[in-house]
Amino acid sequence: MPYTYHTDEDRKAMLAALGAKSEDELFDVIPEKFHLHTLLPIEKGKTEPETQRAMGAISRQNRPASHLLSFMGGGIYEHTVPSVVNNLAGRPEFATAYTPYQPEASQGTLQVIFEFQTHISRLTRLPVANASMYDGATALAEACLMAAKITRRDVVLVPHALNPRYLKVIKSYVTGQKIELRTLPVSPTGDIDETSLRRELNDRVAAVVVQTPNYFGALEQPWLYEKEIHAAGALLVASVDPVSLSILRPPGAYGADIAVGEGQPLGNPIGFGGPLVGFMACKQDYIRQMPGRIVSATRDVDGRQAFVLTLQTREQHIRREKATSNICTNQGLLATRATIYMSLLGEHGFRELGRVCHERARKLAAAITACEGYTLKYSAPFFREFVIACPTDAATVIDAARKEGILAGIPLSRYFGAGARNLLLVAVTEKNQDEDADKLCAVLKRASPVKVG
Repeated sequence: MPYTYHTDEDRKAMLAALGAKSEDELFDVIPEKFHLHTLLPIEKGKTEPETQRAMGAISRQNRPASHLLSFMGGGIYEHTVPSVVNNLAGRPEFATAYTPYQPEASQGTLQVIFEFQTHISRLTRLPVANASMYDGATALAEACLMAAKITRRDVVLVPHALNPRYLKVIKSYVTGQKIELRTLPVSPTGDIDETSLRRELNDRVAAVVVQTPNYFGALEQPWLYEKEIHAAGALLVASVDPVSLSILRPPGAYGADIAVGEGQPLGNPIGFGGPLVGFMACKQDYIRQMPGRIVSATRDVDGRQAFVLTLQTREQHIRREKATSNICTNQGLLATRATIYMSLLGEHGFRELGRVCHERARKLAAAITACEGYTLKYSAPFFREFVIACPTDAATVIDAARKEGILAGIPLSRYFGAGARNLLLVAVTEKNQDEDADKLCAVLKRASPVKVG
């Protein structure tokens, strides 16, 4: 964004309009300990070109993933985004990237949302989808609250292998809601321990959350215990990777009541971890308990097709005590990008994307485990992500790889403590070629303390 300077008179006029005596008053809400009491280390008297050059030198110290060889995952993945996505998403028809409060002026946005809902419904095999959520984490948290409200129960079972960032958001959501979270341990194969799940089921359980692939990359098998969950009166909430649904069984096919996920892999950049876009779909019976809003197609007085906001179950539209959630908007721009991306790929292209990711992940896993000292931590099938047990601390491997321009993955000790210090989460997308796998394996071999021969 170009820098536009303000004169002293400009600043005085703005402060007067705000009713403030000084600029410091504008920051009173920020605790004093976070205030910067010194000037930024920028030399005075620089011309605009000189300043731009100095700031450019600072920005170049950052090394974005696009300039590195990346095997990072953990819920956010670097996929190829066709250039047409950027071009179409920036068209004026879709300029209302926020809430379409004025339907008559927002038909482009409303149509895209309608198409987004259609894509998500087809992906998940569930009949109802909303106009998107903030991100995958809040979508899952909202699903937990939704299940508790539907069942009028107060316990939610979550897997130990759930994305730890999702778990933190869920904990924030249920604080003050009188909802208890109970953790289901992971089995030796990397998925939910079914014995523990069955033991925990009782008449207080509102929902069982199943993330598949889970944070360790393992594919869960919820169809093995779906009937028992429903027999206990609980709902099955599935958190899914949308790209995996290109080749894997969708949530609606195994009886999930609510499906949520992160839509970032669908045509959106990794962007330093955000912004993101969540999605949610559910069974028809629960449509009025779904948070956010739903767009539908209709006809206007002249018989022309039109799109309208059909359900708006938020506190700004209905009485607060009847609102399903305080979610007040949807990620319109990112949902638009996801819609364009899915439409461009089509069924065949989307299926090919999933197949390529899976095959290359299997090849990489085989190559890594052929390296002395490196093994797969879990034996459960995986889609495009897996955990490697390293012969040394994963942090050591990551540091060695970074020096050679490779992001080797995520150290699980970051979220699961010292007991996971040798575990490395590795992810693959269609951007990772065979020669990239060779480069990573070469680094792993050099980082290993195991001596060969």
